[in-house]
Amino acid sequence: QVQLMESGGGSVQAGGSLRLSCAASATISSRNCMAWFRQVPGQEREGVAGIWTDYPYTTYHDSVKDRFTISLDKAKNTMYLQMSRLKAEDTAMYYCAADRRRQYCGLDVPRPGDYEEWGQGTQVTVSK
Repeated sequence: QVQLMESGGGSVQAGGSLRLSCAASATISSRNCMAWFRQVPGQEREGVAGIWTDYPYTTYHDSVKDRFTISLDKAKNTMYLQMSRLKAEDTAMYYCAADRRRQYCGLDVPRPGDYEEWGQGTQVTVSK
């Protein structure tokens, strides 16, 4: 099982930017699907963005389209989430996830139940 470790979270004012990183302990090409999720206490975990590791497909939650960008650096076995024009409602714990079981990652917003490997999370706090 691959170990995933997020970093890059922090506190930022609304309108600012952050880049989250998710470092994998094994080659990410062995995982067909990777994604970012976020969760606010008392709420369900929701998909933010997903990416196919071997095909040029990405998916985004409507609330982050045109503001967030998911990407991979296979040489570094790292996935990124570039977040721009941050809003207070983006405040959450952000998690990265990976799945090696599925060949088809889908073109919809990632769903938590489809992912088997998770990081510990990194907190993002956006102040107004």
